[in-house]
Amino acid sequence: QVQLVESGGGLVQAGGSRRLSCVVSGRILSIRVLEWHRQAPGKQRELVATIKNDGSTNYAASVQGRFSIPGDSPKNTEYLQMNNLKPEDSAVYYCHVQGVDPGVYEFDEWGQGTQVTVSS
Repeated sequence: QVQLVESGGGLVQAGGSRRLSCVVSGRILSIRVLEWHRQAPGKQRELVATIKNDGSTNYAASVQGRFSIPGDSPKNTEYLQMNNLKPEDSAVYYCHVQGVDPGVYEFDEWGQGTQVTVSS
């Protein structure tokens, strides 16, 4: 029903920036929460950023002041702006949304992930 596609990953030098995109498609009445998670090999998946339908955002301490969810994205799209990247930011980044479809059924969907690699 609802599909999420992440893009924008790739190679970036330490100290550089990268912008990830999450495009949400399908039958959607509203999105309650959109989250960005990341997972590095051998490590647990980590919640790094959250935006709610009231516009409020929250960020993990490890990315505070460096990552943000900009407010200028097109419809059905959210960005994760990553600045001052560090090698420890290297991971697969996933988009996750919770919301309601036109039948007022709740959905909870994950994207396939996009790889971000930060080199020294």
